[in-house]
Amino acid sequence: MAGVCCKRTAPFSVFKRTLSARSSTSASRPSTLAGGRRGVQESCLAARPQHVKTVSPPRHTACLFFSCQESMSETLRTCYVYLNQTSRSFAAVIQALDGELRHAVCIFYLVLRALDTVEDDMTISLEKKVPLLHDFHSFLYQPDWCFTESNEKDRQVLEDFPSISVEFRNLGQEYRDVISDICHRMGVGMAEFLEKKVGSMQEWDKYCHYVAGLVGVGLSRLFSASQLEDPEVGRDTELANSMGLFLQKTNIIRDYLEDQREGRAFWPEEAWSQFASRLEDFAQPQHLTSALACLNLLVTDALRHVPDVIAYLSRLRNQSVFNFCAIPQVMAIATLSACYNNPLVFQGVVKIRKGQAVTLMMEATNMQAVQSIIAQYTQEILQKVSLSDPSRDKTLCILGVIREKTLSKTALSSRAHHLSPFYLSAAMLLAALSWQYLNATQSPSSTDMQGS
Repeated sequence: MAGVCCKRTAPFSVFKRTLSARSSTSASRPSTLAGGRRGVQESCLAARPQHVKTVSPPRHTACLFFSCQESMSETLRTCYVYLNQTSRSFAAVIQALDGELRHAVCIFYLVLRALDTVEDDMTISLEKKVPLLHDFHSFLYQPDWCFTESNEKDRQVLEDFPSISVEFRNLGQEYRDVISDICHRMGVGMAEFLEKKVGSMQEWDKYCHYVAGLVGVGLSRLFSASQLEDPEVGRDTELANSMGLFLQKTNIIRDYLEDQREGRAFWPEEAWSQFASRLEDFAQPQHLTSALACLNLLVTDALRHVPDVIAYLSRLRNQSVFNFCAIPQVMAIATLSACYNNPLVFQGVVKIRKGQAVTLMMEATNMQAVQSIIAQYTQEILQKVSLSDPSRDKTLCILGVIREKTLSKTALSSRAHHLSPFYLSAAMLLAALSWQYLNATQSPSSTDMQGS
């Protein structure tokens, strides 16, 4: 990670450090788990690994192609291999998107992953890194540009950037404009926070906007550009930004100990300084009461985005887009419920069980089900609110607002969609494959720190 306070890029579905269905026995870095599953695309389902001679897929990569591979160019096939290598379980759900949106989101992901790899690489000097971040969007139009000086594990997306950029240039203009614009704005934002700590709560929102909210905005514009969603979905940047902020804040809250161990700090100083003189003090048992107070304050702040999440999801019409967006959001609310007032946040990793993750993937396919899931986890949080918690009143207030939204008939009727057997079969298939993937990537030597 480049700089003291730069969290990894995490969009809706959360590129790089998004919500992951962590194995109950896995202590490895989180894989990205994004929402999305749909019926078999154009009757061309190839549930088999994609191999390209120029790269070697990881041993347990789950490479699912819901499109006809034979119709792809060699460079596009390579892009999907990189997608499978760098995003792991996110690869399957990108490929579950409908039509040409699938390729646009795949390229969007890889472009931002390449940008993020530059930001993350601590071996690149600031003198070189800042111009790279500022100019990265321009490299999309330079056919031969690549970067071979990175030491990050995902450096292949920089070393073979020409394969990505050529497929970017093959996209429609409406997609290219979105991807280039978001890449530019994100690069500028990343550069701003390279040496800048997240101080105030307002700066926390700003940082999360750069690395996650902008991805939500970009995805929303891609959804509308594909005409699978109404233009209003892409125009309403406030709701799209909230989708990204909710996921990113959840990741930051959950990853307190991991970030501390790696020398990173993302909890805003305005919050933690109310309870301790140093952020690292929260890892000490004698500071547990103060640590929980700060934790609950940040969870409460993250929850204020949930009403916007409900409003955003209620606008979606396309099933594959709805699944893509909804699943990481219900993963987030489940994760926040597990983290709230939980000492294990300061002792290890609080995880969602594999079975719980698959159940959420299976269920979050319509607005009524999503509202029911959100209501369930907000109720769990409500039951854990302490009488002595300093944020108690604010927590109860936002939980009350969320409860009203989950009971709203407007949101339910605005997306009158019934899951067909066609989509249910696809949902069951994706859940089963996800379960298989999670089992394949578990580590037998790790310790279970389940917090739910």
